[in-house]
Amino acid sequence: MRGQGDMRGERDVRGEQDVRGEQDVRRQRDARGQQRLAERFEEHRGQLKAVAYRMLGSLAEAEDAVQEAWLRLDRSEADGIDNLGAWLTTVTGRICLDLLRSRTARREEPMTEGFDSFVPDPVLRALPRADPEAEALHTDSVGIALLVVLERLEPAERLAFVLHDMFAVPFDDIAAVVERSPAATRQLASRARRRVRDATPAAEPDLGRQRRVVEAFLAASRAGDFEALVSVLHPDVVLRADAGALARGVAASKVVRGARTVATGAFHFRHLAPLARVVLVNDAVGTVAVSDGRPVSVTYVTVTDGLITGLYILSDPERLAGLDVSGLEA
Repeated sequence: MRGQGDMRGERDVRGEQDVRGEQDVRRQRDARGQQRLAERFEEHRGQLKAVAYRMLGSLAEAEDAVQEAWLRLDRSEADGIDNLGAWLTTVTGRICLDLLRSRTARREEPMTEGFDSFVPDPVLRALPRADPEAEALHTDSVGIALLVVLERLEPAERLAFVLHDMFAVPFDDIAAVVERSPAATRQLASRARRRVRDATPAAEPDLGRQRRVVEAFLAASRAGDFEALVSVLHPDVVLRADAGALARGVAASKVVRGARTVATGAFHFRHLAPLARVVLVNDAVGTVAVSDGRPVSVTYVTVTDGLITGLYILSDPERLAGLDVSGLEA
């Protein structure tokens, strides 16, 4: 006959097994909940990256902001969030606002000609083979020219404009992020809207006509025909060249105006023209120069009435190194 000690030992063992079983069930339940939350987050990743890219103008920083949004969601009481997409959008906006404010705090000098030459990270895609006029641009595309204008807005203005005008976030939600009243937040967006409207150049929407102008510019560069270069440039054309953070404020990163001045610069770099491929740069036809499988420059072009009104050239080696050109045809 077993003693009472043996019976107590068995009960203790069974108790420990029950506890471990309950812990395993909780862990499995938590793992399934984590997986479902991650899947729900992935459904919104595309929009969150689009928000962050418009706010920051940097693909790498946009990815970081989206990852931080996931970490904040993971640490939150997600079950209490009624509208996950709206919550994530405003959280991503808050993260980007903090990043923009930290940029402003680090910038000791007022905006200079060198900083004015900043060119945001481009998104490259192959140009459609057939009927480019009918090609529908990606819904998430945004022009480099617009991003350059957004870069000049105050951080709170940029947030109010991007979230409300581009993603239809209500002013009441944005107000909580910028810590202002809804009326004041509405004024921020209105002021930003005016600045964007006044500073964003009009552009040819037809990809086919854009392509013909860009190809004429490339042909003149390859032929070394200076007058032909001038002929495809608007008299008041503006060129912004960004060769990198270290070069900003010196000759390598600058703003140049006027057809003959811009043509002179293009003429000096005509040796890159044979390396150039016509591609989609964000929402417009542009070029990427590729050497040994690596991009050496990207040019975004704005075209109006058959003439080039703006050239935005990125030649920052560090940022170019992060671009994938493997899918772009020569």
